[in-house]
Amino acid sequence: MWKDDAYLLDMLLYAERARTFCKDASRDSFLADEELQMATMYALQVVGEAAGKVSTEFRSAHPEIPWPSIISLRHRLVHDYPGIEITRVWDIVQDNLPQLLKALTPLVPRQEEG
Repeated sequence: MWKDDAYLLDMLLYAERARTFCKDASRDSFLADEELQMATMYALQVVGEAAGKVSTEFRSAHPEIPWPSIISLRHRLVHDYPGIEITRVWDIVQDNLPQLLKALTPLVPRQEEG
């Protein structure tokens, strides 16, 4: 389904953005930089929003993607923002996003050249 392809691309692009935002940051500099935190959390929200729009059939066919965790994180970032532990956001970007990117990359259709 073409919509799944579009949502997967959004997931991939915004996961890459979150990683790029944090690539030159240390844990301490991330914790001290509210703008970096907000940009990163926004990117993670988009990843979760797109994940929630991927069809149930596609999600069932790809259990290697932690769909419930991704969608749950989006809900926490949007609805439970006072309870967000920013150190957990840092850990997700450092520990979970590389695995997600590795799993998503082969699922996203490549643009045809030319």
